Amino acid sequence: MEAGNQTKFSEFLLLGFSEYPELQSLLFGMFLSMYLVTVLGNLLIILAVTSDSHLHNPMYFFLSNLSFVDICFVTTTVPKMLANIHTQSKGISYIGCLIQMYFFILFVAMDNFLLTVMAYDRFVAICYPLHYNVIMNPQLCGLLVMMSWVIAFSVSLLHTLLIMRLTFCVDTEISNFFCDLAQILKVACSDTLINNIILFVLSGLLGVFPLTGILYSYSQIVSSLMRKSSAQSKYKAFSTCGSHLSVKRARRAIKELLLEFVQSISKYAKVCTVLDIVLVTNIPFQD
Repeated sequence: MEAGNQTKFSEFLLLGFSEYPELQSLLFGMFLSMYLVTVLGNLLIILAVTSDSHLHNPMYFFLSNLSFVDICFVTTTVPKMLANIHTQSKGISYIGCLIQMYFFILFVAMDNFLLTVMAYDRFVAICYPLHYNVIMNPQLCGLLVMMSWVIAFSVSLLHTLLIMRLTFCVDTEISNFFCDLAQILKVACSDTLINNIILFVLSGLLGVFPLTGILYSYSQIVSSLMRKSSAQSKYKAFSTCGSHLSVKRARRAIKELLLEFVQSISKYAKVCTVLDIVLVTNIPFQD
């Protein structure tokens, strides 16, 4: 490959499923269906929350924000993949790749933050029920969402600016169907030490803190439930966590079912890998 500085004329080649032309029609139909289900499902959640005054509370406020993020996330990656499959094209412009990477990082971070905030909301509702309306007031809910957006925007912008200082070779190939940050760093022609350090540190922080918050919140919830004497009160309190727990439970269950189906009809590991990436974040089955 010929080395050269990145310009507006340079482009990346998204290999995706180009090695398996016989699967193109099947993959196009499958991913198009998944995309439509994701978008329509999350739109219905947002519509239900906004139209029903009984759902105007913090739990459903965060849930509707999560649905909006899911729509944006899947729209960042899947339409371009569908267009490439349909046109048998593999190219994406340098600017287009940066934009896709920016929004991909942004919405992944927002998804993690919102799940953490939802866990905190359930922690307050169950452990401090008498003070719930005072603590989880509209101002705090808005502040939590706004802070999540600010942090996500900042992290995504930092990664994008660091990528812009790198140089790439002409017709650089990315072994994925979208512009993934890790894959882009692998194909850079210049030194990526600073990028890798920042990626490692931020990934650790953005992974550890949300996970710690979720685990702490639910450990306190379980502890509080164990102290309740009535089985009915335990069930009622635990059932309020359904909107948060079902996000991961339903996605994982459907992901495993579809992966098992694909594995039974295909020997291609890349298909299963991509299904895992898409389904783990985008199936809109929230209660």
